Amino acid sequence: MTDKTKSVLFALTTILLWSSAFPLTKVATAYIQPNALGFLRCSIAAVILIIIGIINKIKLPRKPSHVLLFFLSGGLGFTLYMITFNTGMLTLSSAMASLVIATTPVLTAIGASIIYKERIKPLGWACIAAAFLGVAILLLWDSQLSINSGCIWILCASSVFCGYNLMNRKLLSMGYNAVECVTWSILCGALLLLPFAPAAAAQVAGATWEALLTVVYLGAMPSAAAYLFWSRAFSMAKKTSDVTNFQFLTPLVSTVLGFIILGEIPGVSTLVGGIIIISSIVLFGLKGR
Repeated sequence: MTDKTKSVLFALTTILLWSSAFPLTKVATAYIQPNALGFLRCSIAAVILIIIGIINKIKLPRKPSHVLLFFLSGGLGFTLYMITFNTGMLTLSSAMASLVIATTPVLTAIGASIIYKERIKPLGWACIAAAFLGVAILLLWDSQLSINSGCIWILCASSVFCGYNLMNRKLLSMGYNAVECVTWSILCGALLLLPFAPAAAAQVAGATWEALLTVVYLGAMPSAAAYLFWSRAFSMAKKTSDVTNFQFLTPLVSTVLGFIILGEIPGVSTLVGGIIIISSIVLFGLKGR
């Protein structure tokens, strides 16, 4: 099996796991507040990855400056992402949230074009503009001239995850392997979420078994396993976009899972904005660079 095929398989598995996080986060936040849930999810994932890291004999960060880079990576991809994502999911459906998150590849492409000089064609810039037109439709369609705050939170989540993608590539280029990148990043992310530990402990005590099992799943699969697979996909890909473009599948899978788990049915604004966003991102991935 070639590295390209392995990268595709790792990326697709990641998308499936991440897609499940949209409806299941709504289940968990019915009992546990967003910031507390972020701490629990990161902590569970960190414990699992540290165990995997010990088995794989991963190395510690080589320099103090590298520790700061891991804190930046963890702060973006885990601390800020968990806070913004969980807060946004309080008011958005799985379908709408996943559509906004689907803008991450174009945000990452913009960042990569600036930092890593990855070229974007004029058509690519047109696709980026169209994708954000779709986001604007989601923001304003049903809001009677007021902006949907949940969309803003999820757009922030997309932006900070773009930063994590770029940091992940940088750490891999510095000689760290996929397990090391994810393990130290998520541990740093969990440490930054420690102020929410007391609230998490109190809310866990009053949560149902359904909520607790959901939190464990969110920590073990969409966090630990998915981020590890994502990093492995990056380590085997030639370009950042070879991996991030798979994120355009997230809305479809999330919408299906949202219907199965929560009975959510997408509204007109979600369908219209979604068609524009997904069409733009697919065209961007195929012809935009």
